[in-house]
Amino acid sequence: MTFQEQLAQAVAFIQNQSPYPQLKGLVVLGSGLGAFAETLQNPHYIEYKDIPYFQQSSVQGHAGRLVLGEAAPGFAIACMQGRFHYYEGHAMDTVVFPVRVLKQLGIEFMMVTNAAGGIHPDFQPGTLMLIEDHLNLMGDNPLKGPNYDMLGPRFPDMSEAYNQEMRTLAKQVASEQNIELASGVYAGLSGPTYETPAEVRMLRGLGADAVGMSTVPEVIAANHMGLNVMGISCITNQAAGLSLQKLSHQEVMDTAEQSRQRFMDLLQGVLTRLAAKSIALPQGGV
Repeated sequence: MTFQEQLAQAVAFIQNQSPYPQLKGLVVLGSGLGAFAETLQNPHYIEYKDIPYFQQSSVQGHAGRLVLGEAAPGFAIACMQGRFHYYEGHAMDTVVFPVRVLKQLGIEFMMVTNAAGGIHPDFQPGTLMLIEDHLNLMGDNPLKGPNYDMLGPRFPDMSEAYNQEMRTLAKQVASEQNIELASGVYAGLSGPTYETPAEVRMLRGLGADAVGMSTVPEVIAANHMGLNVMGISCITNQAAGLSLQKLSHQEVMDTAEQSRQRFMDLLQGVLTRLAAKSIALPQGGV
């Protein structure tokens, strides 16, 4: 079966299940951050395992379902409670397949979130970081191979991978709500091992402020398709070598839980403002 046929089957399945004629945006929820989807009004749940060609996440903190609902009256979005990771053994095409499906369902923007290790010396566990840019150090690219012209160009521009207008909006919301919001560069590595202290020193030298094992593939695919992107990292631990504590996924989950309310308030504030604007952002940038 061709990629186009797989895409069409997944799109048709969600359309048949969805009570909403149009979805405005997608929010991808990272490790320990899935609770935001429960704030949607009139939610409709679809398990990943039921959607053609979706995969079931095997990682703790990733529920593995698509939640459709209203972030504000008449403003329906989709939330991914968990994602597929490259380190789980999936091909890059599989990792970004949900973003491609949701684009065919009409979304105009994507808000991507993750739990990340802090590299910047000022970033303590619990810091929320607005992603200004990223480093793709995963050793692969979701656009490698044949280009699907129906989705986007062969050589997409990445000079504004994270939409400037959406970043400005996030900063305004954070200021109004007295939420401390840092900014920085996210480095995406393949995982599943955490980085060594030497690798963290290298990343800092390259200009990274935070490091994780996700996000970059979805952002590349979203830019390829002309979507506006905003990214937020929840700094759940200091990266290797920056503290005496051993790294663990449980620490990631615990810190994400402690940061949950500020994280949800920020996302909800941005979505409320976007709803009020009726998504005035043009596709592909400003």
